[in-house]
Amino acid sequence: MGLYTDLLAYKKGYELAMKVYHISMKFPKEEKYSLTNQIRRSTRSVCANIAEAYRRRKYANYFLSKLADSDTENAETQVWIDFSFDCKYITAEEYAVLTSLNNETGKLIWYMMHNPEKFQK
Repeated sequence: MGLYTDLLAYKKGYELAMKVYHISMKFPKEEKYSLTNQIRRSTRSVCANIAEAYRRRKYANYFLSKLADSDTENAETQVWIDFSFDCKYITAEEYAVLTSLNNETGKLIWYMMHNPEKFQK
């Protein structure tokens, strides 16, 4: 297997992080150090944890632990997406796109966690 950037979970997580970044640029200034920071941080952390997991994939417990961290950050991201929508910072269309990408990323992380042997070669 190649680099962590080849992993579909990483690609989808990265796509989500970039969409969140661009969409959150229009959030109110008073959200800069709260919601804007939180949603950007959690989406980036999903990707960083996938990269760390993959880098040390030969250590099964570490691999699963970092993927669990990634899954937790992905769940946190959905909370911030929900807040963004309910605060009317994003449209229904943006909410649907972000939620769909978040769900897809979560399913891919779950797959990796439940099939570690496919990634530990």
